[in-house]
Amino acid sequence: MGSRLTGFGQQAAAPCGGDGGLTDGRVAVNHHSSEGPPDRAGWQIPAVRVPHLFDRYDPEQGDGVSVTLDADSSIVILAVHGSWGVPLRRDTHVAIRKCLSEHPGALIIDLQDVQDPYATSVSLWFTVRRAGAGMDPPVEVAVCAPAETAIVDRLRRLGSARFLPVYPSVAQACAAVTERRPLTELIKMRLSADPWSAARVRARVTEACAAWDFSELADRARLVVSELVANAVQHAAPPITVFVSRRGDGLHLAVRDGDPRLPHRIDVPSARSGSLPSRGLGLAAVHAAASVWGAMPTTGGKAVWATIRPSARR
Repeated sequence: MGSRLTGFGQQAAAPCGGDGGLTDGRVAVNHHSSEGPPDRAGWQIPAVRVPHLFDRYDPEQGDGVSVTLDADSSIVILAVHGSWGVPLRRDTHVAIRKCLSEHPGALIIDLQDVQDPYATSVSLWFTVRRAGAGMDPPVEVAVCAPAETAIVDRLRRLGSARFLPVYPSVAQACAAVTERRPLTELIKMRLSADPWSAARVRARVTEACAAWDFSELADRARLVVSELVANAVQHAAPPITVFVSRRGDGLHLAVRDGDPRLPHRIDVPSARSGSLPSRGLGLAAVHAAASVWGAMPTTGGKAVWATIRPSARR
């Protein structure tokens, strides 16, 4: 997938300490890389490093986690599949940390396909809720699970109605979250696959930085959005849509396209090697300029995203 580029745009995930075992971690190329500190149960929490990329979940693989981004509403749906145990718990930890690094408006945890008869996963969902609430701006967290399950019963007994809403379906959760949290500071552009698309988007990003007092971020934001758009125009499939939004003190950029293949950043050899790869250089530039970046599946393709924050927070 790619080598670690320490010092190039690394951004720690939001602090997620607590009973669920989430801790602050720095970036990795994939979730099978170096392991972090052990949690209270004694098993290792994998480190999470940039870029935050996901493999698509295949039901044939058994236990696992699937993630879908709705870029229009800035909602990430994380679905857990299979029997709750140490392997699935580890994968879920990693996926949640990647999702929160994207800083969505809301994170919906879909537990309709998880088997957890003793509700041992509940502490993690409360921890995720606390992590989301502590971000700036806050990330709303909701759970979706069938009513007659041990998970829902325990959540209710622990008072989740006051701060962690539970819904019987993903559709109901999305509708409720969208109604409570309209995304106002958002620019959305639909592009044609032509060579002038990147220039038009750069102009809108410049306007957004001026309007939101992000002049310090403008140069890096223009570079990043140019590379993301150029990648989509050259390698992906229409429709191509660009989203520019404000996330606290940072600028969030996302390019959605109709190609389901997720990107893989490749190593750039030194000039002395005498050859350069024909693809992947754009994402190397994104990796260097962005504070954090990644990609997520969408319903009809994928979205590649990046967040640009002030240099002191990179």
